[in-house]
Amino acid sequence: MLRNITIGQYLAGNSVIHNLDPRMKIIITIMMITALFFIDSFLGYALFFLAVIIIVYLSRIPPIRILRGLKPVLFLVMLTLILHVFFTKGGDLIWRWGFISIESEGLYTGFFMVTRILLLVVFTSLLTLTTSPLELTDGIEYLLGPLKRIGVPASELAMMMTIALRFIPTLLEEADKIMKAQMARGADFESGNIVKRARNLIPLLVPLFISAFRRADDLALAMESRCYHGGEGRTRLYELKIGIRDFIALGLSIILSLIFIIF
Repeated sequence: MLRNITIGQYLAGNSVIHNLDPRMKIIITIMMITALFFIDSFLGYALFFLAVIIIVYLSRIPPIRILRGLKPVLFLVMLTLILHVFFTKGGDLIWRWGFISIESEGLYTGFFMVTRILLLVVFTSLLTLTTSPLELTDGIEYLLGPLKRIGVPASELAMMMTIALRFIPTLLEEADKIMKAQMARGADFESGNIVKRARNLIPLLVPLFISAFRRADDLALAMESRCYHGGEGRTRLYELKIGIRDFIALGLSIILSLIFIIF
């Protein structure tokens, strides 16, 4: 399951979405996610879902890869649905057994929250799946550029955010290897109550933290040996250029965001 997380992973390609300017992709992602939180109707979610399907098709990312990325959040999705269904009151009474009841408002709210979480994960994953770490770093640095005037280290922040995203799949893969090694030695991570499962994770967390610190130290040494000292005086092999298709994509995103919010 750990390998199924798609956030932070990158799939090289030559699709329309891959070739968009990373700055525009970041802006569009923020815009669409913001619009997602304002949707409060079935039609709005249906239109957003249709837009996501079109974007996945244009990106040429295998749909099965996107669906696998939803597995790690299924527990959170089910927990959110259960909490809203049984604890959100209002509307018509649908079912009651003793002090436990399900009302229409709980079903509506649970459906909206679950759909919002799933679409949020999918849309965020599409950004990292279609944007290389280098492009993502440059895009974030450009967008944070105006903050340099007030002393904000935009280059360092962009690098930190990109490294954090890039390390997500790396650490998850490492955790998966450690878990399999521990299970081969008789460790049990699936049986027992929550307290026992949490206690059983200790043999997994200790070597994982050690590996993470080792990787961070190796990365720091590699960057230092290459004389990396932030964005000051740094040049780029490929300069980012915004084309007509980027403005078209931005315009379509603005129109779609307004449509999602209105409907």
